Amino acid sequence: MLEAITAGQRNPAVLAQLARGTMRGKIARLEEALDCSFLTEEHATVLAMMLATIDYYTAQIAELTAKIEVLAEPWLHQIEQLDTVHGTGRISAQDVIAEIGTDMTVFATASHLVSWAKWSPQVRQSAGKRKGSNATGRGNPYLGAALGEAGISAGNTQSFLGARYRKLTRRMPRKKALVATGNSMLTIIHALLSDPAAVYTDLGADYYEQRMHARRQARNHVKSLERLGYKVTIEAVDPATGELTAAS
Repeated sequence: MLEAITAGQRNPAVLAQLARGTMRGKIARLEEALDCSFLTEEHATVLAMMLATIDYYTAQIAELTAKIEVLAEPWLHQIEQLDTVHGTGRISAQDVIAEIGTDMTVFATASHLVSWAKWSPQVRQSAGKRKGSNATGRGNPYLGAALGEAGISAGNTQSFLGARYRKLTRRMPRKKALVATGNSMLTIIHALLSDPAAVYTDLGADYYEQRMHARRQARNHVKSLERLGYKVTIEAVDPATGELTAAS
């Protein structure tokens, strides 16, 4: 439509007919919106310049994307590993690897990675001065942007990370919930990059409900036995193996 306007078309009915997809159901509203009675040649000239600028940057982005794909080929396996995490697409995976690398031996644990990224500790300010364990800096802004975008995307999915984000937003501001979700994502990323054979398995959107349901049942049974005069000690057992599991 905009290209037609720059080419000289001013008829709203003709312009509205260029609509595609769901916009076809809004022809009448488009005709009203595309009233070009106020449009001057100067406006059309500026519009043409704006469209040319968009085309230029679109071409630049496509060229850079192709270049990045070539440069990222040596780490294709790691990118595919991270791509399986909900909220983390190929571009986010490339961004994360570009900032933290793939050698996780430089971070003894996932907590070290989270601390280095300044993505977990709460920052307190007093009189304009930052206090707390994160007072020494704001972390890597590019990594932060990638984690923030991935966290928001994960929050909209029916997955463990999505459930975690939604659960946290019920008791804290959304930004803090986003940081906590990003913390979990970094922990997952550290585990995947630490082991080339590791495969991400989602715990499911109902993880918290199932865990709370099991704990509630166990607690009720213990109370019932205690009322009968028994002393009960509970130890978790893996249903698949029958062996005791580590305490969580």
